Amino acid sequence: MPRRVLRDVLCELGDGVNDLVLAADIGGTQMRAALVDSAGNVINRRSAPTPGHRHVPDALLDLIVSVASESDHPAPSHAVVALPGAVDYDEGRLLWAPHLPETWAERLSQETLSSRLGIRAYIANDADMAAVGEYTFGAGRGATDMAYLTISTGIGAGVVLAGRLSRGRYSLAEVGHTIIDVESWRDGRPGTLEELGSGSGLARLAREEGLGEIDGRAVGAAASEGNAMAIAIWKGAIAACATGIENLIMAFYPTLVVIGGGQGRRDDFFRPLRELVRARGEHHPAGLEIVPAVLGDDCGLIGAAAWERAFARA
Repeated sequence: MPRRVLRDVLCELGDGVNDLVLAADIGGTQMRAALVDSAGNVINRRSAPTPGHRHVPDALLDLIVSVASESDHPAPSHAVVALPGAVDYDEGRLLWAPHLPETWAERLSQETLSSRLGIRAYIANDADMAAVGEYTFGAGRGATDMAYLTISTGIGAGVVLAGRLSRGRYSLAEVGHTIIDVESWRDGRPGTLEELGSGSGLARLAREEGLGEIDGRAVGAAASEGNAMAIAIWKGAIAACATGIENLIMAFYPTLVVIGGGQGRRDDFFRPLRELVRARGEHHPAGLEIVPAVLGDDCGLIGAAAWERAFARA
């Protein structure tokens, strides 16, 4: 059977006034797609493993089309696809993504996706889109200026100031790749925030310290059970992330910092992380709050509903 394309599905759905957006979020291990309305409600969603080969557009398009074809709602007006890496917003293309195959950068662009989908498509940095989601519909509602930090397999950030995503030609706030250990970085050893504080960083440190091939979640579990080495690694990651948050605060001076990601939202990670940042708050903005994200893993998908207005330059 020939592959269905989105423009065929749109013809079946018909015209009519609509406020629906197709959202997709590609991670290193899983990609998800959903139909989202203007109030940030996820109408339906589907997920699939992220392919490790060159043909990611076909797999992604199949996932997006499957979401649209299952819906009884009007056709979506546009699509927003979030990617875990640096984005050239002017050119509408991925620059690099450390957790995706290198060949994908040349295959994921707004031009390609718009042509293949038959509707206007945007490329977004995943942390930027999650920041827009939390700012508009989640923990950031009512805030003036907000920084969002996701701590998971990797670490990313997005900043919304006065209702607009902070950006230039390129996506900004790549705080995960900022250097927090100068001596290690100088000597060619892991020294960035992501290398020292993320889930992948925890896994590497556990392996180096003889705890075996375990992931960041397992390191946290071992720490909660009293394993001394796991506790040391866990506390080191908390200190690394507190350093990253402090740098983010000093760079953008938000009144609210929202912490997301599977690791960042864990109570045994978030609470000591927040306390450490608060303890060093001599130069923080007045009334600064640090809170956990509330939209969970859907924050990126939900952010697609507000992407156009948050992304537009003031």
